[in-house]
Amino acid sequence: MTDPLFLGDVDGAAVGGIVELTGDEARHAVTVKRLRVGESTLIADGDGHAVRGTVVGTDKALLRIEVTELLQAPPRNHRVTVVQALAKGDRAELAVETMTELGVDEILAWQASRSIVRWQGERGSRSLAKWQATAREAAKQSRRFTVPSVGFASSTDVTQRMSAAAAVLVLHEDATTWLREVLLPPAGEILLVVGPEGGISPEEMARFTAAGGTPVLLSDGVLRTSTAGAAALAQLEVLLGQAVGS
Repeated sequence: MTDPLFLGDVDGAAVGGIVELTGDEARHAVTVKRLRVGESTLIADGDGHAVRGTVVGTDKALLRIEVTELLQAPPRNHRVTVVQALAKGDRAELAVETMTELGVDEILAWQASRSIVRWQGERGSRSLAKWQATAREAAKQSRRFTVPSVGFASSTDVTQRMSAAAAVLVLHEDATTWLREVLLPPAGEILLVVGPEGGISPEEMARFTAAGGTPVLLSDGVLRTSTAGAAALAQLEVLLGQAVGS
């Protein structure tokens, strides 16, 4: 079994030195995961840096480890951002969780015109915080050293982001090009758009294609918004591996 991972400050850490985990993360490590002196664990800063170490001291809200190894997430040629339409119920959190586990770099919660859920005022703030917490927990569970950033985006925001991306892929059931057939750039940001359960509206699709988006198909069937992003990321991982290696 791999070492458990917690999020904390590892700035300035050195092999043989001591790193302390405090607050809620330490309480979770000590009271829930029940880490004890002598056990090995990982602490990451959520920005790609981490340490492995041996627990040398615990308290209710304190975990001290002696660093045995300095670690860092490997460099990547591509940055993948998923524009995820808002979904009802727990489907949104499922999408965020699985995409984080599959290595997404950024998630934009998109208020699509056909999204049943509307993020407004205090509800919007709470919902965004829930997505961010889900990404954080999924990163820890999957032992990722980087926690994907999670933000909110309107259709106008999405269109503006497209101008800076190296490739824009819009998942759509009426597309005539398969994702696996798309020639991807050797480096840069790939923006992947996942629509709501009701689909992307014709007006939104027109804006996205005018901004350089390429409509693509994933499968013969129509996937749910909670699973489409994860399926697309799995295909992209294979395609990008081929692109990087070529």
